[in-house]
Amino acid sequence: MKRHNYKKLKIWQLGLEISKDISDVLTDFPKHERFDLNSQINRCSISIPSNIAEGSARTDKSFSHFLNISLGSSFELTTQLLIAHHRKYIELETLNKLEEKIEEFQKMTMGFQKGLT
Repeated sequence: MKRHNYKKLKIWQLGLEISKDISDVLTDFPKHERFDLNSQINRCSISIPSNIAEGSARTDKSFSHFLNISLGSSFELTTQLLIAHHRKYIELETLNKLEEKIEEFQKMTMGFQKGLT
């Protein structure tokens, strides 16, 4: 059974970069959001590369399932960032940059996933 080295996967590397970018953005959130939106956004962003890493040790069919979870987290993250922008916690320019990176991740991951089946 073929295993994937997740650290060499571009989708994992991009997921890790997104997680780092999110961590940087969250430092500017209001303190009262620490256990609510801030926490939820942080968990989503961490879930993206984490599920790729976990799934990489599985069969391709199982790995595809973990990629679906990672993708789901990326879509959830985009929604939460829109909420954060609506609440004026992040600027439009920052939102747009993050959305572009997340969309790139989604396209790359879906393409990679097709190659598994």
